[in-house]
Amino acid sequence: MASSLKSLSQSMGRTGRLSALAAPKLSSSTSYLSRSSISQVAFRYQRQPQSQQFRNGISSSSTRSFSTTPSRPAKTIQQMKSRQRTGPFSWKAALLFVLTGAGMIIYFRVEKARLERKRITEMSKGVGRPKVGGPFVLKDLDGKEFTAEDLKGKYSFVYFGFTHCPDICPDELDKMASIIDKVKEASNGAEVMRPVFITCDPARDTPEVLKKYLAEFHPEIIGLTGTYQQVKQVCKAYRVYFSTPENVKPGEDYLVDHSIYFYLMDPEGDFVECVGRQDTPESATRLIMEHVNDWKREGKKLDV
Repeated sequence: MASSLKSLSQSMGRTGRLSALAAPKLSSSTSYLSRSSISQVAFRYQRQPQSQQFRNGISSSSTRSFSTTPSRPAKTIQQMKSRQRTGPFSWKAALLFVLTGAGMIIYFRVEKARLERKRITEMSKGVGRPKVGGPFVLKDLDGKEFTAEDLKGKYSFVYFGFTHCPDICPDELDKMASIIDKVKEASNGAEVMRPVFITCDPARDTPEVLKKYLAEFHPEIIGLTGTYQQVKQVCKAYRVYFSTPENVKPGEDYLVDHSIYFYLMDPEGDFVECVGRQDTPESATRLIMEHVNDWKREGKKLDV
């Protein structure tokens, strides 16, 4: 019995030693398999496409992404501040806006003034009211016949007066001479206007007297005279008042009163406007050139 127990005890001892010796080997085998499995998983992970990696729960930060879009240069702080300061508009855009607005204002003002001048001209053509101007027959300084048809083709600047006028006519003829020169200068030397002086005193203002008198003011002034009835008829056509007596004896002294206006007629012989004593050579020149330019702007021609 004692020998049996001893034999059993020795057998169990050997079994424990065998287990103890086998345990390290089993642990070593298990550790080796674990490392091999991890290596295989990592290898398979590296070969998987990126979309599969995301499905497997791998973070996108663990992979490096590439882009073919060219990178844009970052804005500096000064650029960002400048953008915030100016907003969507720049000083160039503001300047363009101001210039465009000013140009439109000027255009509409000029166009409005042109239409107003055209309206006045149309009203002055005698539609529903007495017409200023009309046919007449007079004589020039060479004794040749001069009619209303000879005024057509360019603008005419007509004045009624007489050579024995003490002060008003000389002053107005000085103004007329200045206007002639200024209009020629403004039109670059073109003959766009015809200056005409018609006497209200035909008994004393013969062609010889007129030629000498008008030469003192300007050589381009056209002097016209005629019989008393012819002068009366042209004054009536132009609505000019004059008080010259009809039957005047040679050498008889008398006074003459008359209207003091310059009559501006267009190239078709129609009345345009009056220029009075309140007008200066500068303002009269500006008025005449406005009408001349309006005429050209409408595509009409002048005999220059």
